[in-house]
Amino acid sequence: MPRPMNPAAREAFFERLSALNPHPTTELEFTTPFELLVAVTLSAQATDVGVNKATRRLFPVANTPQAILDLGLEGLKDHIKTIGLYNNKAKNIIALCERLLREHGGEVPDDRAALEALPGVGRKTANVVLNTAFGHPTMAVDTHIFRVANRTGLATGKTPLAVEKALLKRVPARFLQNAHHWLILHGRYVCKARTPDCQHCPVVDLCQWPGKKAILTTTD
Repeated sequence: MPRPMNPAAREAFFERLSALNPHPTTELEFTTPFELLVAVTLSAQATDVGVNKATRRLFPVANTPQAILDLGLEGLKDHIKTIGLYNNKAKNIIALCERLLREHGGEVPDDRAALEALPGVGRKTANVVLNTAFGHPTMAVDTHIFRVANRTGLATGKTPLAVEKALLKRVPARFLQNAHHWLILHGRYVCKARTPDCQHCPVVDLCQWPGKKAILTTTD
């Protein structure tokens, strides 16, 4: 278990990530809160690249709740069948569209409880939508953020919820709006699961992970 990163190190950690990428955002392609909600729902156990390929076919045809319902379940499946678990995801999206029309006038609610009440929408998805579509300083903990937070000592926890709560306390307030995206991108491209790229990591000196020493030694 790494030592906790101290406040000065946490400040420097996000200062550097901010300097490298001042305006981070999701790699999912969307233009409306509803498109983002659908894309995030599709992204479970799928890559953003794969989701974008599917939504590039889907959204020009149907990018509102009513338009997706007009496609029907089989029509929706046909557009997203390249994505894993597409049968179940299609059912959830159809049910989600029905709920949005019935209870929210077809609009995506800017409210955690209302989002989590939608079929197929859990806390992580709700946090992504709240942060990316509506500008809330939330933290959606996926596998990348869970790994980076625990590995670096930024915020440790045994569950995604524990890490989320720890990050909300430990990330400096001025960085909280964008921290979700910085951490995902850092985990996706640098602090990778099997082969972290410590030699090219902009925050390697701040990281508290003991394993970095062996990687840096072998690449010297």
